[in-house]
Amino acid sequence: MDSPSKFRDNLNAHFSRVGKALSSHKRLEILDLLNQSPKSVDTLAEYTGMSSANTSQHLQVLRGAGLVESSREGTHIIYRLSGSLVYELVRKLRQVAETHLADVDRAIAQLREHQHVLEELDRPRLSQLASEGKVIVLDVRPTEEYRSAHLPYAVSIPLDQLDQHLDELPSDLQIVAYCRGPYCFLAGQAVALLRKKGYQANALGEGVSEWRDSGGDVVSE
Repeated sequence: MDSPSKFRDNLNAHFSRVGKALSSHKRLEILDLLNQSPKSVDTLAEYTGMSSANTSQHLQVLRGAGLVESSREGTHIIYRLSGSLVYELVRKLRQVAETHLADVDRAIAQLREHQHVLEELDRPRLSQLASEGKVIVLDVRPTEEYRSAHLPYAVSIPLDQLDQHLDELPSDLQIVAYCRGPYCFLAGQAVALLRKKGYQANALGEGVSEWRDSGGDVVSE
């Protein structure tokens, strides 16, 4: 039997594989995207702005660390998170950075101010108002992410289609837009466009995962 120190070193070496897999900002972005819905290499490449080859390399590192898994659907290889603990790990990493890195805290404060995030969020009240048609909850993520999971009563209009569908939104109601989470820019861009066009609009400041973890209901198609 190995000595205790050798056993410990071997175990920590395995643990460090996960840490190394998380050491790339692009791999963190990939995990964030896969938390929304399973995706192909080409889709991930499009959303991250990388080549398919670089995206595939990052996915192999993540798979080697047990963080993602894949399956074949027709001619495409579809990647997904290997379990709910994976994104919980990413979230904890972010919380540690927010707590102990002043630069992160300042950047997030500036982001929330710039995106006109709701100052106070009463989830049950927001759901009630949305169900009564008194507030429009707007999901500006791509359609496949909306179908995977979305907030109750949310309307799906992807950001790149919003300008062409403004006439579908009532101008006399408040619009609350959301996207992939507190660090996502899509909702802020949607709010900027809506406000420019004269709508009452704010960003939710969280995504489906944060809503669900706070006890809110989530709809899956």
